[in-house]
Amino acid sequence: MAREHSYNISMVWTGNLGQGTRHYRDYSRNHEISGADKAAEIAGSSDPAFRGDSSRYNPEELLVAALSACHMLALLHLCATSGIVVTEYTDAAEGTMRENPDGSGEMVKVILRPRMVITDADRIEEARALHHKAHELCFIARSVNFPVDHAPEVSASSGPPRPPAEDSSTSGSATAPR
Repeated sequence: MAREHSYNISMVWTGNLGQGTRHYRDYSRNHEISGADKAAEIAGSSDPAFRGDSSRYNPEELLVAALSACHMLALLHLCATSGIVVTEYTDAAEGTMRENPDGSGEMVKVILRPRMVITDADRIEEARALHHKAHELCFIARSVNFPVDHAPEVSASSGPPRPPAEDSSTSGSATAPR
């Protein structure tokens, strides 16, 4: 039986510069995102292309971050249950949004570029293959309607990283996991 989980956040617009939204240029896009029992607020704004503050996270960056974090957490789980010891993990994720002539827009793709270090060089290929399974399990990737590709690099503590395979088996659409 499927279980449902609920997630709650609070968002407060902090950008009223005195006249509210009287004019398009008269307000800040700044806001604060918080949640019960969270250690810190997230300082948010819009993309600078839409008059946002570049020192704050915008919703598009947070979506890319959610995909990256979800993939990492699924992968770490799979490695732990498979006996693969991961000692380092980083990701240089990138999302692309298309802005349409009518002012609407949508994310069209995200690519995750995880780099991880494991302790056993003999298990590098197995660890790389777990990225595909992590993609299938990632709750966020399964919820979006654009491709989420991944190009993992895996190395062992004693060796250089191995680049991603040249085939397309490491990528897939989040709406149709394999």
